Amino acid sequence: MQEPLREPLWREALTGSQMLLVAFGALVLMPLITGLDPSVALFTAGIGTLIFHLVTGRQLPIFLASSFAFIAPIMIASAEFGMPATMGGLMAAGLAYIALAALVKVKGTGFVDRLLPPVVIAPVIMVIGLSLAPVAVNMAMGRTGDGEAELVPYTTAIIIAMVSLLVTVAVAVLGKGIFRLVPILFGVVVGFLVSLAFGVVDFTPVREAAWLAVPAFTAPEFHWGAILFLLPVAIAPAIEHVGDVLAIGNVTRQNYIKRPGLHRTLLGDGLATSAAASLGGPPNTTYSEVTGAVMLTRNFNPRVMLWAAAVAIVLAFVGKFGAVLLSIPTPVMGGILCLLFGSIAVVGLNVLVRHQVDLSEARNLVILSVTLVFGIGGMVFGAGAVGLEGIALCSIAAIVLNLVLPGGGQWHRSEERE
Repeated sequence: MQEPLREPLWREALTGSQMLLVAFGALVLMPLITGLDPSVALFTAGIGTLIFHLVTGRQLPIFLASSFAFIAPIMIASAEFGMPATMGGLMAAGLAYIALAALVKVKGTGFVDRLLPPVVIAPVIMVIGLSLAPVAVNMAMGRTGDGEAELVPYTTAIIIAMVSLLVTVAVAVLGKGIFRLVPILFGVVVGFLVSLAFGVVDFTPVREAAWLAVPAFTAPEFHWGAILFLLPVAIAPAIEHVGDVLAIGNVTRQNYIKRPGLHRTLLGDGLATSAAASLGGPPNTTYSEVTGAVMLTRNFNPRVMLWAAAVAIVLAFVGKFGAVLLSIPTPVMGGILCLLFGSIAVVGLNVLVRHQVDLSEARNLVILSVTLVFGIGGMVFGAGAVGLEGIALCSIAAIVLNLVLPGGGQWHRSEERE
């Protein structure tokens, strides 16, 4: 691959800050929803990105940050096992990535094609978005994600949520240039200002916070129940990762599946996820928002992402900045999530359309139907420490059905034929 032309350091740093800005809204939403510290999320996103680039030899213009696939599992696991045990389970999920990377190295990418064809990828991605719909709606109505407690009066909450949603939609549809890539950021800012007008923002933690502060890192604990619950969830972000690597390759016109190799990108993701969990941060994944920014700016220089990582690490130690993030009212996030979680489901639908999956074929119809109902309906297999449910269960169900039902193995990744 041709080495990108060297830019002045100040320009690389400025572009890197811009890339972080693009990812910022989604990056901090995940920890705010799940109860994690957004400053820790910023720090681990920066560290994870540096690890990824070290493993892949700085060949991909990619930034890693919080994976939305883990939102529901983290909320369930933290309530049942506690946050330290959840972090231990997430470290194990990172090791599952690493094991998958080893399999890809030994068996080649054809192994991934057979294991994760579009008919498996699509319904799992759809479940990630649709299973989280009640969380978004509850938050938009001023309640906690599970709907059990009211945080903001309904009338006030619904106005704040709808303003946040409408601003996000307007910027996404009508925005031009780089502004079109930061609709979440605009939605959060305007929603925050509306919340100020309604008097539902508490600035006490901001005033009490120090300007410089070490993020609230959490040491993991290892609990078999949490590990067995979270381990299968790694399948979903692994699916997402393959799609993101292909997408950035299409933008830069490079085949990253071959060089540096899917095994190296998966290894980078796995190490970054385990490193993040070891500090109390959310699992890492590649960010499609940043891919869009790369496409728009035509800046394919991977060093830019190193600057984005450095800026994220520095911001993590600004105590008042983290306190401001924690003060964002729930309805602001809820309104935006009504769009964001729905868009995740649409990404899955787009996988079916783009790869022309024939839903009149019985095996495809069976895989999609069972996966969607298991995932959205809340099917549970087993109980206690060995129970499977949600995204983990539907991911395994989709893979098993694809492997055992006759007529599979007819789709091959186009990059492999080039």
